[in-house]
Amino acid sequence: MNVYEEVEAFYEGYRGEKRVYGYSEQRRPLFAMFVGRHVPPVGISQYAIHGREYLTALLALEHLRRGVRRGGVWILPMTNPDGALLSEIGISAADPRRRPFLLRCNGGFDFSLWKANVEGVDLNVNFNARFGTGRRNVFSPAPENYVGESPLCAAESAALAAFTRETNPDFTVSWHTKGEEIYWRFHQSLFRALRDKKLANCLRRATGYPLKSAKGSAGGYKDWCIEALRIPAFTVECGSDALSHPLGRERLFDVAGKCGNALRALTEGF
Repeated sequence: MNVYEEVEAFYEGYRGEKRVYGYSEQRRPLFAMFVGRHVPPVGISQYAIHGREYLTALLALEHLRRGVRRGGVWILPMTNPDGALLSEIGISAADPRRRPFLLRCNGGFDFSLWKANVEGVDLNVNFNARFGTGRRNVFSPAPENYVGESPLCAAESAALAAFTRETNPDFTVSWHTKGEEIYWRFHQSLFRALRDKKLANCLRRATGYPLKSAKGSAGGYKDWCIEALRIPAFTVECGSDALSHPLGRERLFDVAGKCGNALRALTEGF
């Protein structure tokens, strides 16, 4: 069973509130499941927006099992299923008409390090937050860092943005690999930075990861939430930087051990 099938099976058996909030470029459902109660704070926690970081989808299932004691969280376990399957199982995950493009874009058959969706768009630089100004941005389809033709041109990022606006969260958290650090800044005012750092420190204490600044980044989901929606938003990089991408299932025990209670700590910090 691949990671997407595992997420899908969990969704089918989930007895709490759930919904399909959109579809990937290859028409795979994008799943959302709710834990807790619809009383503030209510947030969004999203995972596997980068294909090769599909281990975080299994962390999402652990967060669903543990739940939260205060407020509630919409958990979106796999924001980029097409890219995750490309990384995990290879070109057979793509429909035949896309395969020649993907092989050219990737430069070969090894897709293990692929981050983008099946259109070669890196979803985490496809948001309208100083779009196209990131230090590592590229401007044609690639395994990573391609911003896309315009903000939210990708089906997956558009669905995530629409769901976020609809649910109007009090915060968002994005789970990535790797580095064991937490990003929380994106040009917010001093007043909002003080508010957000207090919450970032809840994540820091829960995980043991230090707070960092991602200088030169732009166009990310976290960035958009901070700049456009003016809410606290965080990116947590799981797993030691000494490890190699993609982190395998054998790393879940360590990652869940450090990050498994982070959503509880964050909601209790409001």
